[in-house]
Amino acid sequence: MSDKYNKIIEEIEKLTALELSELVKALEEKFGVSAAASMMVAPAASASSANGADSADKEEKSAFDVILAKVGEQKIAVIKVVREATDKGLQEAKQLVDTAPQVIKNGVNKIEAEELKAKLEAVGAVVELK
Repeated sequence: MSDKYNKIIEEIEKLTALELSELVKALEEKFGVSAAASMMVAPAASASSANGADSADKEEKSAFDVILAKVGEQKIAVIKVVREATDKGLQEAKQLVDTAPQVIKNGVNKIEAEELKAKLEAVGAVVELK
């Protein structure tokens, strides 16, 4: 691998999980691509061939609920992500986090649900998509 790529990789290795998540989002916006969509295509294709009609029903689902199952050790960071995702005030976001398990967002598309799940998991939360 060239020195140019090695330098970039070394810089990326220094990032925290949250910073890495923000970097991915910035790259997606800059280049008009989605990392989540490309990662999800292969598992979905193999699942449908293995499970038949049951997984076909799951693949067709277009609206997801993002559920905060457990907060984890970084409660303040989870509250910040919830505030950002829901546009709620500090007190409302804190109440959502304190009463987990709680639905954070209802009826969002798969890409948005996966992005929110990644952000919350990056700060130690346990998240379910339904």
